[in-house]
Amino acid sequence: MRTVLIDYDSGNLHSAEKAFQRMAQEVDAGEVIVSDKPEDIARADRIVLPGDGAFPACRAGLRSFDGLEEAVMEAVTRDAKPFMGICVGMQMLATWGREYEDVRGFDWIGGEVVRIAPSDPALKVPHMGWNDLIVTGDHPVLSGIKTGDHAYFVHSYHMDVANPADRLAHVDYGGDVTAIVGRDTVIGMQFHPEKSQDAGLRMIANFLTWRP
Repeated sequence: MRTVLIDYDSGNLHSAEKAFQRMAQEVDAGEVIVSDKPEDIARADRIVLPGDGAFPACRAGLRSFDGLEEAVMEAVTRDAKPFMGICVGMQMLATWGREYEDVRGFDWIGGEVVRIAPSDPALKVPHMGWNDLIVTGDHPVLSGIKTGDHAYFVHSYHMDVANPADRLAHVDYGGDVTAIVGRDTVIGMQFHPEKSQDAGLRMIANFLTWRP
């Protein structure tokens, strides 16, 4: 069993790599590697796409590695391998990203990525720090996760989903802010599970043992 964290120069993967390796060892889920090679994606049993920064830069970064995006598309849409997107990696699941310019996403979960607009002007953007999850959907990766569990966020944009059923959890930040989306073999988290202590590690373990 192999899980691949995709490295496309989108930020420091060290903490994510360590968290996934730790939980893979705890739940006997095989090896976890970091790679930018399409052949490793093709051989993976599970795929994780992190992402830090702006949507357009992350989309361009992924495309800059020869064959990498195509390998991800085949693995997920053709082979139905479990996929987790983290932060901007989650946002890229949408149809459109609206950050700075209009950029097409993967369109695996219909919707668009838009700027957070809190109703309370005292709430700053970016939304940074701990917030309480409000769980509204069912998913194997959310086993043992409940409303009130904490997650760690750092972002200015979030996904406005087209189908409410695809939004599995949100948080309150002067209005609803999407926290988790999912459909079929795909799940995405706006927060950083590797930095979200017990709840985040539980979700990582659940993902590593998920059998769609």
